[in-house]
Amino acid sequence: MSLGQSLQIKNLQRLSPQQIQLMKLLQIPSAQIEQRVKEEMEENPALEMNIDLLENDNGISADEIKDELLQDLPEEEEAIPVDQFEMSNDDLNEYNYDDDVADYKTKEDYHPELDNDIVIPIKAEISLHDLLMEQLSMLALEDKPLKIAEQIIGSLDDDGYLRRPLQSMADDLAFKQSLWVEEKEIEIILQKIQEFDPPGIAARNLQECLLLQLKRKQEEEVDENRKIAILILDKYFEEFTRKHYDKIQKSVHLDDHQLKEVLHQILNLNPKPGLDTSSQNGAALYIIPDFTVVINNNIPELSLNSRNAPPLIISDDYKMMLKEYERGKKQDKSQKEAVFFIKQKIDSAKWFIEMILQRQQTLLFTMKAILNHQAAFFLSGDTTQLRPMILKDIAELTSLDVSTVSRVANSKYVQTEFGTYLLKYFFSESLTTESGEEVSTKEVKAILEELIQQEDKHKPLSDDELTDQLQEKGYNIARRTVAKYREILNIPVARLRKEI
Repeated sequence: MSLGQSLQIKNLQRLSPQQIQLMKLLQIPSAQIEQRVKEEMEENPALEMNIDLLENDNGISADEIKDELLQDLPEEEEAIPVDQFEMSNDDLNEYNYDDDVADYKTKEDYHPELDNDIVIPIKAEISLHDLLMEQLSMLALEDKPLKIAEQIIGSLDDDGYLRRPLQSMADDLAFKQSLWVEEKEIEIILQKIQEFDPPGIAARNLQECLLLQLKRKQEEEVDENRKIAILILDKYFEEFTRKHYDKIQKSVHLDDHQLKEVLHQILNLNPKPGLDTSSQNGAALYIIPDFTVVINNNIPELSLNSRNAPPLIISDDYKMMLKEYERGKKQDKSQKEAVFFIKQKIDSAKWFIEMILQRQQTLLFTMKAILNHQAAFFLSGDTTQLRPMILKDIAELTSLDVSTVSRVANSKYVQTEFGTYLLKYFFSESLTTESGEEVSTKEVKAILEELIQQEDKHKPLSDDELTDQLQEKGYNIARRTVAKYREILNIPVARLRKEI
């Protein structure tokens, strides 16, 4: 085939920079929007915070803030177009405009930086690593054993388990520290670390973790039931995890009373000893809700967190500089560049303010639609009052895209009189009852959970029995669906729920 040139016309849909900016802002929760605004103000000196509105922020609604911000935006006729100064293409190419483009236009992801000026109170606590290193310093080990011990402690997971194979740690020591060790040497040091507090630390599996705790207690105080518990975990661990207590009774020759005492010894152990001392991220200690719903005269009232509507304005200094250059009679190249720079910053600031306002509007529209659809739940707090609702339903009510509703629902919280919920919590599929009524699957899950809580723990209900009881209540549901909902609720099968 011969090479040739041809023209083709195609219709393509592409997101504008404004749409990309709005999507990124929508994903930012209230706890981080202030930091995002601060970053934009540092990059664009034409963007300022309205100090007067900040000082009088108490009691001001989101709509009042919005009206105030719109008043501060410059009128369209005041904006001076760049082509008024007849700048040629050569003039435009003499300097790089990309350097002056606001950073949010080119960022692919939002990466918040720590604000050193804001002091967030975080409770003082020692990490698991620090606790173990402090105990390690008391052993007075030589250089080689010390490096092995540090490698072991550094390989522990947050829950205190050592899931990394000993051979892999030996390879790490060889390649990173030029220290050649055998697995037996690591095993010896590991046994020393397993004597540290909290009991059960550095175990390689659950069985070893529980045995370490029981043996520690047995050394402190000898107990016959504890001795039997150690035997059961050592020899019959698989039967214990499957709750085959009848087999254990026959093998160990225990009566019902002795079996209860032995199980009491085991069930009081800590399966994840490291979590009690591991430090948590301070930002994860609390949730800042984006919305608040209060009941006033049996009517739910919605308000938006004021952090979502920061009072931003265009800098008066930049507006005055633009007017001064406009009055100037001579327009040389340096003045044209200055005008272009000022106008660009003002336009970027105006653009950002409009995106903040649009974000605020989108949040309010979405939450109001959810509130209207789930009004019964917000009035009662009863999960069974939740109506079936999918993203498409809210998208149709708000005339927004499904992806936009998804971004809001996946990252925003609402505080109610019955607790704080992620917006995604209110979305669920529908299920048809025998009467033809559509109910939320969350209602079925709530009733299923209630049935399991009220069951006789000595004879727990099987999935077939749960299915029969749900069908008696009018919910046309299959056994496999009951099993799926039970697994979603993290409820084990009937055999594992049985108590002696």
